[in-house]
Amino acid sequence: MKKLFSNIKGDAFGGITAGIVALPLALAFGVSSGLGPSAGLYGAIFISFFAALFGGTNTQISGPTAPMTAVSMVVIAGIVAANDGDVNKALPAILTIFILAGLFQIILGVIGLGKYIRYIPYPVVSGFMTAIGLIILLTQILPSVGYYPKEDVVFVETFKPQAQEVILENILKEEAGEKILVLEDFEQTIKRADKISAEDILKESESLAAKETSGALGAIKAFPRAIQNIDWLELMLALGTIFIIYGFKRITTKVPSTLVALVVMSSVAVGFGLDYRTIQEIPSGIPIPKWEIFTGFSLSSITPYIFTALTLALLGAIDSLLTSVVADNMTKTKHKPNKELIGQGIGNSIAALFGGIPGAGATIRTVVNINAGGKTKLSGMIAGIMLLLIMLGLGPIASKIPAGVLAGILITVGIGVMDYKGLKAIPYLPRDVKIGPIKLSSEVLIMIVVLLLSTFWNLVYAVGIGLVIASLMFMKKIGDLTAERSNVKSLKEESWADEIAFPENLKEKVFIKHIKGPLFFGSTSEFQALSQQIPESAKTVIMRLGRMQYMDQSGLYAMEDMLQDLKKKNIEVLFVNLLQQPRYMMERIDIIPDFIPKEHIFKGFPPCVQWIKENITDES
Repeated sequence: MKKLFSNIKGDAFGGITAGIVALPLALAFGVSSGLGPSAGLYGAIFISFFAALFGGTNTQISGPTAPMTAVSMVVIAGIVAANDGDVNKALPAILTIFILAGLFQIILGVIGLGKYIRYIPYPVVSGFMTAIGLIILLTQILPSVGYYPKEDVVFVETFKPQAQEVILENILKEEAGEKILVLEDFEQTIKRADKISAEDILKESESLAAKETSGALGAIKAFPRAIQNIDWLELMLALGTIFIIYGFKRITTKVPSTLVALVVMSSVAVGFGLDYRTIQEIPSGIPIPKWEIFTGFSLSSITPYIFTALTLALLGAIDSLLTSVVADNMTKTKHKPNKELIGQGIGNSIAALFGGIPGAGATIRTVVNINAGGKTKLSGMIAGIMLLLIMLGLGPIASKIPAGVLAGILITVGIGVMDYKGLKAIPYLPRDVKIGPIKLSSEVLIMIVVLLLSTFWNLVYAVGIGLVIASLMFMKKIGDLTAERSNVKSLKEESWADEIAFPENLKEKVFIKHIKGPLFFGSTSEFQALSQQIPESAKTVIMRLGRMQYMDQSGLYAMEDMLQDLKKKNIEVLFVNLLQQPRYMMERIDIIPDFIPKEHIFKGFPPCVQWIKENITDES
């Protein structure tokens, strides 16, 4: 406790500054997620406070971030679409998944997986971060030009036939759930269909229009209509915001340019009485828990999203721990990764309980906090309290912020979050993979696959596929490198010092193999050819295994196949210097003693040579 209040002045200034920087981003991320600005604010308030209180990085400022919001946006859109486009109806399932993601983070911290997060390959992270930037850019083009597909009457009209089909399909599903046989009681279906109003069809059409234009691909599809229906005022507000954000940084970086842009452009819009579109209203009261999470809980509604919740947890863990490393470098301290994951999990779970979107450690806000004097956990807690006070005191004023301004802020976030370092390295990385006539770097290939799949298909699956490809390529590289050094040579090709005195008259009868390095999946193909390499005159094979430290299951079965082949040819096999791990593996499946009796296993080469002299005679 004493340590917590050891730097009150610096922590207060750092926390207040970080809270102010977080405000426009929290609002923007909330709007972008689909749950509204209040969800972004609630996320920033609770995650910042509780992740700081329970976390393992003293100067970390947490809250909604671009990667977490991009994944959340996909989750929210999917569940809202499955609930007839009704956000309120979908909210319990959405928040349950966010709570689950927080609980997964706590579990990751408790079981000590925090230290392993750093092993996620850089190309996967790079491709994902660039995809996040592209998704934010593409999805914010529509609101920045003032185009909202649900409000495009002509566009919505095209979905009416499909909307009627969906509504009728839902009626049939309801009847099936009530065990009504449609063909026997068709009148019931007609009665229910008669109750469908034009308003119901319009609402479903709007939902379908929004679904069709959601995500990066949907935004691209809607772009031609957006260009034909530009709201010039919204576009000017967005462009003005972008200009101030980049322009003000050239004047000074002491005052956050994002906040300056938010205040200036909102003041212009309100002061001149412009007819602009505002963001959703921000509640001005104390946040209250969303108890419908528990009262409206349905396992079937969240089961398809369990993997998504785990991905959110892992993404938040990576995002937070990378920021922790930045904080360590700036403050010359050492964070506690597992404790940090527990803190982030608690913060995300509590934020979701109050209707907030999930978040993670935020690099820019953490850097601002440190530069402003923050040194202890108190700074992150103050940042959360600061945001709560702003919401309570300025909620009605903040509700007048133009939607175009937040779109402009998000466009700059999208540009900033891309991994330019990884993109710049593309031409210089070694091209070690050939696809048809094209040579590529394996790391570039992974990055491009993750980038394209994340942007145009599914963020969650893209990361999983990227990790699988990266792991397979890593195994192949290590396998190739190890196989190069893991070879077997005959006596004639290479003689070790203790083999020089081997009886000359027995060299035609005895074939010596040296296995150097592990016998594993990467070296089995070469090993399997061993029986074909043995000359017809050989009656005994000596296998020198002192440098074979490890054998995996692939190597074990390759060894078994080779020994079976030699046994069919009546060739005896002798092992020299068999190490503990390979011996254990061979004993498990009875290679020892079924193929290799224990008396054929020698601790050194001299005893083996002595056995050869005693048991093998020169018949020439």
